[in-house]
Amino acid sequence: MTAPPAAATSWLRTAERGSAFGLRLMIAVCGLLGRGFTRLLLAPIVFYFVLLAPQARRASRDYLRRIGKPYGFWGVYAHFLRFAHVTLDRLFFVLGRHRSFAIERHGKEHLIALKQERRGALLLGAHLGSFEALHAVGAGRPGLRVAMAMFPDNARMIHETLRTIAPNFHLDIITIGRSHSTLAVRDWLDGGGLVGLLGDRVLGTEGPRANFVVLPFLGHAARFSDGPLRLAMLLRRRVVFMAALYRGGGHYDVRFEPLADFTRPSSDPVQRDNRLHDALQAYVQRLEALCRESPYNWFNFFDFWHEDGP
Repeated sequence: MTAPPAAATSWLRTAERGSAFGLRLMIAVCGLLGRGFTRLLLAPIVFYFVLLAPQARRASRDYLRRIGKPYGFWGVYAHFLRFAHVTLDRLFFVLGRHRSFAIERHGKEHLIALKQERRGALLLGAHLGSFEALHAVGAGRPGLRVAMAMFPDNARMIHETLRTIAPNFHLDIITIGRSHSTLAVRDWLDGGGLVGLLGDRVLGTEGPRANFVVLPFLGHAARFSDGPLRLAMLLRRRVVFMAALYRGGGHYDVRFEPLADFTRPSSDPVQRDNRLHDALQAYVQRLEALCRESPYNWFNFFDFWHEDGP
Protein backbone atom coordinates (compact mmCIF):
# COMPACT_ATOMS: atom_id res chain seq x y z
CA MET A 1 0.00 0.00 0.00
CA THR A 2 1.82 3.10 -1.24
CA ALA A 3 0.87 6.74 -1.06
CA PRO A 4 -1.37 8.03 -3.88
CA PRO A 5 0.08 10.38 -6.46
CA ALA A 6 -1.03 13.98 -6.15
CA ALA A 7 -2.66 13.99 -9.58
CA ALA A 8 -5.03 11.23 -8.58
CA THR A 9 -6.32 12.67 -5.32
CA SER A 10 -8.51 15.60 -6.34
CA TRP A 11 -11.69 13.79 -5.30
CA LEU A 12 -10.03 12.82 -2.02
CA ARG A 13 -9.42 16.45 -1.07
CA THR A 14 -12.78 17.89 -2.11
CA ALA A 15 -15.77 15.65 -1.43
CA GLU A 16 -14.74 14.60 2.07
CA ARG A 17 -14.06 18.16 3.20
CA GLY A 18 -17.45 19.23 1.98
CA SER A 19 -19.05 16.49 4.03
CA ALA A 20 -17.16 17.53 7.17
CA PHE A 21 -18.24 21.15 6.76
CA GLY A 22 -21.82 20.07 6.11
CA LEU A 23 -21.90 17.96 9.26
CA ARG A 24 -20.62 20.84 11.39
CA LEU A 25 -23.30 23.10 9.97
CA MET A 26 -25.95 20.46 10.64
CA ILE A 27 -24.92 20.24 14.31
CA ALA A 28 -25.90 23.81 15.04
CA VAL A 29 -29.11 23.72 13.01
CA CYS A 30 -30.31 20.35 14.32
CA GLY A 31 -29.65 21.41 17.89
CA LEU A 32 -32.15 24.21 17.41
CA LEU A 33 -34.72 22.70 15.07
CA GLY A 34 -34.46 18.90 15.18
CA ARG A 35 -34.36 16.47 12.26
CA GLY A 36 -37.77 17.20 10.75
CA PHE A 37 -37.40 20.97 10.48
CA THR A 38 -33.79 20.69 9.36
CA ARG A 39 -34.85 18.46 6.46
CA LEU A 40 -37.16 21.28 5.30
CA LEU A 41 -34.26 23.73 5.37
CA LEU A 42 -32.20 21.45 3.14
CA ALA A 43 -34.41 22.18 0.11
CA PRO A 44 -33.30 25.82 -0.44
CA ILE A 45 -29.72 25.03 0.65
CA VAL A 46 -29.43 22.28 -1.96
CA PHE A 47 -31.05 24.50 -4.61
CA TYR A 48 -28.42 27.17 -3.96
CA PHE A 49 -25.61 24.62 -4.04
CA VAL A 50 -26.71 23.08 -7.35
CA LEU A 51 -26.74 26.56 -8.92
CA LEU A 52 -23.18 27.32 -7.78
CA ALA A 53 -21.44 23.94 -8.23
CA PRO A 54 -21.01 23.42 -11.99
CA GLN A 55 -18.51 20.53 -11.76
CA ALA A 56 -20.58 18.54 -9.28
CA ARG A 57 -23.72 19.36 -11.25
CA ARG A 58 -22.11 18.10 -14.46
CA ALA A 59 -20.99 14.87 -12.74
CA SER A 60 -24.50 14.22 -11.42
CA ARG A 61 -26.04 14.94 -14.82
CA ASP A 62 -23.58 12.57 -16.49
CA TYR A 63 -24.40 9.75 -14.07
CA LEU A 64 -28.18 10.27 -14.27
CA ARG A 65 -28.03 10.26 -18.06
CA ARG A 66 -26.15 6.97 -18.12
CA ILE A 67 -28.57 5.32 -15.73
CA GLY A 68 -31.63 6.50 -17.64
CA LYS A 69 -33.04 9.03 -15.15
CA PRO A 70 -34.08 12.64 -15.87
CA TYR A 71 -30.86 14.65 -15.92
CA GLY A 72 -32.11 18.21 -16.21
CA PHE A 73 -31.78 20.69 -13.37
CA TRP A 74 -34.51 19.12 -11.24
CA GLY A 75 -33.13 15.63 -11.71
CA VAL A 76 -29.74 16.83 -10.48
CA TYR A 77 -31.48 18.66 -7.64
CA ALA A 78 -33.24 15.46 -6.55
CA HIS A 79 -29.88 13.64 -6.60
CA PHE A 80 -28.19 16.22 -4.37
CA LEU A 81 -31.20 16.45 -2.08
CA ARG A 82 -30.94 12.70 -1.44
CA PHE A 83 -27.26 13.18 -0.61
CA ALA A 84 -28.14 16.00 1.78
CA HIS A 85 -30.72 13.85 3.56
CA VAL A 86 -28.19 11.04 4.03
CA THR A 87 -25.59 13.54 5.25
CA LEU A 88 -28.04 14.90 7.80
CA ASP A 89 -28.85 11.41 9.04
CA ARG A 90 -25.13 10.76 9.58
CA LEU A 91 -25.35 13.15 12.52
CA PHE A 92 -28.12 11.19 14.21
CA PHE A 93 -26.40 7.84 13.67
CA VAL A 94 -23.19 9.21 15.19
CA LEU A 95 -25.14 10.55 18.17
CA GLY A 96 -26.64 7.10 18.68
CA ARG A 97 -30.23 8.18 17.99
CA HIS A 98 -31.08 5.01 16.09
CA ARG A 99 -34.73 5.08 17.14
CA SER A 100 -35.31 7.78 14.53
CA PHE A 101 -34.79 5.15 11.82
CA ALA A 102 -36.26 1.91 10.55
CA ILE A 103 -33.33 -0.24 9.41
CA GLU A 104 -34.11 -3.33 7.38
CA ARG A 105 -31.28 -5.87 7.49
CA HIS A 106 -30.46 -8.45 4.83
CA GLY A 107 -27.60 -10.93 5.10
CA LYS A 108 -26.81 -10.35 8.76
CA GLU A 109 -26.19 -14.10 9.04
CA HIS A 110 -22.98 -13.55 7.10
CA LEU A 111 -21.72 -11.19 9.81
CA ILE A 112 -22.65 -13.74 12.47
CA ALA A 113 -20.70 -16.44 10.63
CA LEU A 114 -17.65 -14.18 10.31
CA LYS A 115 -17.81 -13.37 13.99
CA GLN A 116 -17.90 -17.07 14.87
CA GLU A 117 -14.97 -17.87 12.59
CA ARG A 118 -12.82 -15.17 14.25
CA ARG A 119 -10.58 -14.94 11.19
CA GLY A 120 -11.68 -11.48 10.18
CA ALA A 121 -12.81 -10.43 6.72
CA LEU A 122 -12.94 -7.43 4.39
CA LEU A 123 -16.21 -5.57 3.91
CA LEU A 124 -16.16 -3.97 0.46
CA GLY A 125 -18.61 -1.17 -0.17
CA ALA A 126 -18.95 2.01 -2.24
CA HIS A 127 -20.01 5.63 -1.96
CA LEU A 128 -23.55 4.34 -2.12
CA GLY A 129 -26.01 5.20 0.64
CA SER A 130 -24.76 5.55 4.21
CA PHE A 131 -21.78 3.97 5.93
CA GLU A 132 -23.04 5.26 9.28
CA ALA A 133 -26.15 3.08 8.89
CA LEU A 134 -23.84 0.11 8.32
CA HIS A 135 -21.82 1.06 11.38
CA ALA A 136 -25.02 1.26 13.43
CA VAL A 137 -25.79 -2.36 12.53
CA GLY A 138 -22.30 -3.46 13.55
CA ALA A 139 -22.39 -1.46 16.77
CA GLY A 140 -25.59 -3.26 17.72
CA ARG A 141 -23.76 -6.61 17.82
CA PRO A 142 -21.49 -6.97 20.85
CA GLY A 143 -18.08 -8.38 20.03
CA LEU A 144 -18.26 -7.41 16.36
CA ARG A 145 -15.30 -5.08 15.77
CA VAL A 146 -15.32 -3.03 12.57
CA ALA A 147 -12.58 -0.66 11.39
CA MET A 148 -12.62 1.55 8.31
CA ALA A 149 -9.51 1.68 6.11
CA MET A 150 -8.94 5.12 4.57
CA PHE A 151 -6.23 7.54 3.54
CA PRO A 152 -4.64 9.81 6.18
CA ASP A 153 -6.39 13.03 5.10
CA ASN A 154 -9.76 11.31 5.20
CA ALA A 155 -8.99 9.75 8.58
CA ARG A 156 -7.98 13.11 10.08
CA MET A 157 -11.10 14.88 8.79
CA ILE A 158 -13.39 12.10 9.96
CA HIS A 159 -11.82 12.11 13.45
CA GLU A 160 -12.13 15.88 13.75
CA THR A 161 -15.74 15.82 12.63
CA LEU A 162 -16.71 13.01 14.98
CA ARG A 163 -15.08 14.76 17.93
CA THR A 164 -17.13 17.84 17.11
CA ILE A 165 -20.38 15.92 16.80
CA ALA A 166 -20.09 13.35 19.58
CA PRO A 167 -16.96 13.21 21.77
CA ASN A 168 -17.96 9.77 23.05
CA PHE A 169 -18.46 8.22 19.61
CA HIS A 170 -15.64 5.90 18.59
CA LEU A 171 -14.82 4.73 15.07
CA ASP A 172 -11.75 2.57 14.57
CA ILE A 173 -9.79 3.77 11.54
CA ILE A 174 -6.79 2.16 9.84
CA THR A 175 -4.83 4.60 7.69
CA ILE A 176 -3.72 3.24 4.33
CA GLY A 177 -1.10 4.45 1.90
CA ARG A 178 1.73 3.92 4.37
CA SER A 179 4.42 1.27 4.72
CA HIS A 180 2.83 -0.35 7.77
CA SER A 181 -0.77 -0.27 6.53
CA THR A 182 -0.95 -3.87 5.33
CA LEU A 183 0.41 -5.12 8.67
CA ALA A 184 -2.13 -2.99 10.53
CA VAL A 185 -4.97 -4.51 8.50
CA ARG A 186 -3.57 -8.02 9.04
CA ASP A 187 -3.33 -7.51 12.81
CA TRP A 188 -6.89 -6.23 13.01
CA LEU A 189 -8.16 -9.20 11.01
CA ASP A 190 -6.12 -11.65 13.10
CA GLY A 191 -7.99 -10.33 16.13
CA GLY A 192 -11.28 -11.37 14.52
CA GLY A 193 -12.22 -7.85 13.40
CA LEU A 194 -13.71 -6.71 10.11
CA VAL A 195 -12.13 -4.06 7.88
CA GLY A 196 -14.35 -1.92 5.68
CA LEU A 197 -13.15 -0.36 2.42
CA LEU A 198 -14.90 1.62 -0.31
CA GLY A 199 -13.88 0.30 -3.71
CA ASP A 200 -15.44 2.68 -6.23
CA ARG A 201 -12.72 5.35 -6.41
CA VAL A 202 -9.38 4.87 -8.14
CA LEU A 203 -5.98 6.23 -7.17
CA GLY A 204 -2.83 6.22 -9.26
CA THR A 205 -4.36 6.40 -12.74
CA GLU A 206 -1.21 7.63 -14.50
CA GLY A 207 1.80 5.78 -15.92
CA PRO A 208 2.47 2.36 -17.43
CA ARG A 209 1.51 0.54 -14.22
CA ALA A 210 -1.76 2.32 -13.61
CA ASN A 211 -3.61 0.90 -10.64
CA PHE A 212 -6.98 0.25 -12.24
CA VAL A 213 -8.97 -2.24 -14.27
CA VAL A 214 -11.40 -1.13 -16.97
CA LEU A 215 -14.82 -2.79 -16.75
CA PRO A 216 -18.26 -1.97 -18.16
CA PHE A 217 -20.37 0.05 -15.72
CA LEU A 218 -23.77 1.48 -16.66
CA GLY A 219 -23.05 0.70 -20.29
CA HIS A 220 -19.70 2.49 -20.47
CA ALA A 221 -16.08 1.64 -19.69
CA ALA A 222 -15.06 2.73 -16.19
CA ARG A 223 -11.99 2.38 -14.00
CA PHE A 224 -12.02 0.29 -10.82
CA SER A 225 -9.20 -0.65 -8.49
CA ASP A 226 -8.57 -4.29 -7.64
CA GLY A 227 -6.37 -3.22 -4.70
CA PRO A 228 -8.83 -4.23 -1.94
CA LEU A 229 -9.27 -7.66 -3.51
CA ARG A 230 -5.51 -8.12 -3.91
CA LEU A 231 -5.18 -7.28 -0.23
CA ALA A 232 -7.80 -9.90 0.64
CA MET A 233 -5.97 -12.48 -1.47
CA LEU A 234 -2.62 -11.58 0.09
CA LEU A 235 -4.05 -11.97 3.60
CA ARG A 236 -6.19 -15.00 2.64
CA ARG A 237 -9.54 -13.59 3.75
CA ARG A 238 -13.16 -13.59 2.73
CA VAL A 239 -14.73 -10.51 1.13
CA VAL A 240 -18.31 -9.44 1.85
CA PHE A 241 -20.13 -6.79 -0.17
CA MET A 242 -21.83 -4.15 2.00
CA ALA A 243 -24.35 -1.39 1.28
CA ALA A 244 -26.94 0.68 3.15
CA LEU A 245 -29.47 2.24 0.77
CA TYR A 246 -31.56 5.21 1.88
CA ARG A 247 -35.22 4.62 1.02
CA GLY A 248 -36.66 7.95 2.13
CA GLY A 249 -38.07 9.20 5.40
CA GLY A 250 -36.28 7.26 8.10
CA HIS A 251 -35.90 3.99 6.19
CA TYR A 252 -32.59 2.30 5.37
CA ASP A 253 -32.00 -1.01 3.64
CA VAL A 254 -28.76 -2.62 4.86
CA ARG A 255 -27.28 -5.52 2.90
CA PHE A 256 -24.37 -7.91 3.33
CA GLU A 257 -23.55 -10.45 0.60
CA PRO A 258 -20.58 -12.82 0.13
CA LEU A 259 -18.39 -11.59 -2.72
CA ALA A 260 -15.20 -13.68 -2.74
CA ASP A 261 -13.33 -16.26 -0.67
CA PHE A 262 -9.55 -16.08 -0.81
CA THR A 263 -8.87 -18.27 2.24
CA ARG A 264 -7.36 -20.91 -0.07
CA PRO A 265 -5.42 -19.04 -2.77
CA SER A 266 -4.15 -20.86 -5.85
CA SER A 267 -0.42 -21.29 -6.57
CA ASP A 268 -1.07 -20.72 -10.29
CA PRO A 269 -0.55 -17.01 -11.18
CA VAL A 270 -3.01 -17.18 -14.07
CA GLN A 271 -5.69 -18.69 -11.90
CA ARG A 272 -5.06 -16.05 -9.21
CA ASP A 273 -5.48 -13.27 -11.76
CA ASN A 274 -8.67 -14.86 -13.05
CA ARG A 275 -10.09 -15.08 -9.55
CA LEU A 276 -9.24 -11.44 -8.90
CA HIS A 277 -10.86 -10.37 -12.16
CA ASP A 278 -13.99 -12.44 -11.48
CA ALA A 279 -14.32 -11.00 -7.98
CA LEU A 280 -13.90 -7.41 -9.20
CA GLN A 281 -16.39 -8.01 -11.99
CA ALA A 282 -18.88 -9.40 -9.45
CA TYR A 283 -18.36 -6.28 -7.30
CA VAL A 284 -18.98 -3.94 -10.24
CA GLN A 285 -22.05 -5.87 -11.35
CA ARG A 286 -23.50 -5.79 -7.83
CA LEU A 287 -22.79 -2.07 -7.58
CA GLU A 288 -24.47 -1.42 -10.91
CA ALA A 289 -27.53 -3.46 -9.91
CA LEU A 290 -27.96 -1.40 -6.73
CA CYS A 291 -27.47 1.87 -8.63
CA ARG A 292 -30.25 0.85 -11.00
CA GLU A 293 -32.42 -0.25 -8.08
CA SER A 294 -31.89 2.97 -6.11
CA PRO A 295 -30.18 5.45 -8.45
CA TYR A 296 -30.18 8.54 -6.23
CA ASN A 297 -28.06 6.76 -3.60
CA TRP A 298 -24.88 7.05 -5.71
CA PHE A 299 -22.67 9.81 -4.29
CA ASN A 300 -19.66 10.25 -6.58
CA PHE A 301 -19.82 13.87 -7.69
CA PHE A 302 -16.73 14.01 -9.86
CA ASP A 303 -15.75 12.96 -13.39
CA PHE A 304 -16.14 9.24 -12.69
CA TRP A 305 -15.77 8.14 -16.33
CA HIS A 306 -12.80 10.48 -16.96
CA GLU A 307 -14.30 12.15 -19.98
CA ASP A 308 -13.79 15.83 -19.10
CA GLY A 309 -10.12 15.86 -20.14
CA PRO A 310 -7.26 17.51 -18.21
